[in-house]
Amino acid sequence: MEFASLNNGVKMPMEGFGVFQVPDPKQCEQAVLDAIDTGYRLIDTAASYRNEEAVGAAIRQCGVPREELFIATKLWVSDASYEGAKRGFEDSLRKLGLDYIDLYLIHQPMGDYIGAYRAMEELYHAGRVRAIGVCNCYPHVLADICETVDVIPAVNQVELHPFFQQPDALNLMREYGMIPEAWAPFAEGRRGIFQNPVLTQIGERHGKSAAQVALRWNVQRGVVVIPKSVHRNRMEQNFDIWDFELSEEEMAAIAPLDIGHSEIVNHFDPNFVRALHGRK
Repeated sequence: MEFASLNNGVKMPMEGFGVFQVPDPKQCEQAVLDAIDTGYRLIDTAASYRNEEAVGAAIRQCGVPREELFIATKLWVSDASYEGAKRGFEDSLRKLGLDYIDLYLIHQPMGDYIGAYRAMEELYHAGRVRAIGVCNCYPHVLADICETVDVIPAVNQVELHPFFQQPDALNLMREYGMIPEAWAPFAEGRRGIFQNPVLTQIGERHGKSAAQVALRWNVQRGVVVIPKSVHRNRMEQNFDIWDFELSEEEMAAIAPLDIGHSEIVNHFDPNFVRALHGRK
């Protein structure tokens, strides 16, 4: 496992385990236990996933010391305000059953997210969270946040995969000294990513799958990845990306796969924004 050094010196694993769309408590708890047993130390959840209690239960059972784990969760839109963020943080901490959170993120830049971030800065200075950051911030939003707040976000978690590579966004994150983190590193299975001929052919040279190549490609761009699976064999395959390296030519061969936009969400659609505000 490799680690990214956040802008405050905190070390964050370059690969973690995500629990998005695993709402069943028993399934989520077992999946996190399997992931930790496989070797994952970064676990990514969120208030809106409605599984923080299951993640917390797994943490208590896993047998790995708390300080060896890196637990991330997120503030939802309905709590996006100064007072709401304080309340949301306490709710997440209680559900997780933890004394502190390693990384606390604003899930969507909607509502009074600047006010929420001010509260998160206070939590950070009080030592209740080791690092704070944001999600789903396109470059213009990210620049506005960074020019407004006192503590530059340590992480920006956004959609990043071979079909949506966001090179300009990555450059801006580097400019501000933050780490990019990829949700949906497999594009949620779109465009036949697991059978993509470019990724498959590169994988054959290394004895790896297209999925493993997609993860390794992002990691080599300095991107933290959080693949999700409830199947242990796939967890193990996703974690097995640290014994090979893509060449410059192979990295360049993946670049043309970029279609330049998301096929999963459209943050610029008013109806999508309304839907997120309506989710409590």
